[in-house]
Amino acid sequence: MRFLLMTTDDNSADAPPDEAMMAEMGKFIEETSKAGVLLATGGLEPHGTRIASSGGKVTVTDGPFAEAKESVVGFALVEVRTREEAIELSRRFYSIVGDGEGVIKQVFGPGDPFPGE
Repeated sequence: MRFLLMTTDDNSADAPPDEAMMAEMGKFIEETSKAGVLLATGGLEPHGTRIASSGGKVTVTDGPFAEAKESVVGFALVEVRTREEAIELSRRFYSIVGDGEGVIKQVFGPGDPFPGE
């Protein structure tokens, strides 16, 4: 099962990370990459561009947006056996980086059954 682990912007990470935290995060990333669990990871710009389609009209709006605290600013795509394993990886991530918030969502691909099917 694939899961997208997303970190949302709570504006508490204003200070740059220290060397010890970066070293520990590097080990965590290396471990999960070598195990084939971590498929991709990265940071995202905090503001972005919103695109919407309604009634055949496409609207494009540049950020920042009022609800910036809910913006996804980082992600990890992981392959695990269960949702509980994805949750445990998130726990490990936050034990390294400290305070923050995130969202975990299962990723479905071609041929994957959606819940309830």
